[in-house]
Amino acid sequence: MTKYKLEYIWLDGYKPTPSLRGKTQIKEFDHFPSLEELPLWGFDGSSTEQAEGRSSDCVLKPVALYPDPARKNGVLVMCEVMMPDGVTPHATNARATILDDEGAWFGFEQEYFFYKDGRPLGFPEHGYPAPQGPYYTGVGYKNVGDVAREIVEEHLELCLEAGINHEGINAEVAKGQWEFQIFGKGSKRAADEVWMARYLLLRLTEKYGVDIEFHCKPLGDTDWNGSGMHCNFSTKYLREVGGKEYFEALMAAFEKNLDDHIAVYGPDNHLRLTGKHETAPWNKFSYGVADRGASIRVPHSFIRNDYKGYLEDRRPNSQGDPYKIASQVLKTISQVEIKAVAAA
Repeated sequence: MTKYKLEYIWLDGYKPTPSLRGKTQIKEFDHFPSLEELPLWGFDGSSTEQAEGRSSDCVLKPVALYPDPARKNGVLVMCEVMMPDGVTPHATNARATILDDEGAWFGFEQEYFFYKDGRPLGFPEHGYPAPQGPYYTGVGYKNVGDVAREIVEEHLELCLEAGINHEGINAEVAKGQWEFQIFGKGSKRAADEVWMARYLLLRLTEKYGVDIEFHCKPLGDTDWNGSGMHCNFSTKYLREVGGKEYFEALMAAFEKNLDDHIAVYGPDNHLRLTGKHETAPWNKFSYGVADRGASIRVPHSFIRNDYKGYLEDRRPNSQGDPYKIASQVLKTISQVEIKAVAAA
């Protein structure tokens, strides 16, 4: 029998965005455990904004697991938060209530800033570095510094070893800003892996004395880019049938539901979605081919392929909850009548 270190990871009740939490349980198994073999586990919800002190018990329900590459015999366990009965989802448990479709594919582009001493990594103690321009996909000490690339490369390896479908990294437009991409089939799986990748990044940077800033506009109203989490999406129908008429009906549905999307696309998005720095205004829906200033960017390949493939919603921000984002995308898509459009 082997003693496994099970790291139970969950989202707390903090607002406007939940934080990641984790604690370790040791269990013996004669093999790498399966999801079904992992027990429910309690925690003090009064310390995570999920219960009152006089009735503080909450329950963690394992829903996905990954090998933990940073620990010998380690397991990363993604959990949903349940009420004390272990059956009823807690009010903060977004994962339990979202729409899910394994035929829907999602790719999330997670941007973030490295922060140290209260400012982006590489910023001088006073003032600003040279204007943005050379930092995006930049190379060299003056552009990316001496530690950021080491961190992102190590994070990439951790994600791949954990079985997370990590698809790439790059330095972003602002100094100290980076991005990683996660792809998944099904909204729950894709979102699970985004949250787990975030967890691994936060845990990794502890040893470097560097913080991760996920706020969408940490530098405020300045000439520095904010951080997004662009959501690339497709459904089986969009990939295999599509068509111009269906696409136009889909865009009309997205425009109609603008407020519902903005409501779950991350807090303070009005600070980021200003019409500047490769964004569309938060209160106006638009789409365009290869247009990075539109709400939804339409790839050239989508048009060339008879309006089939994937689309990119550029409005979600870096603090957004991928469970809620993917679910809202599916809700809007579900309002477009496939048969009626296809037969028209």
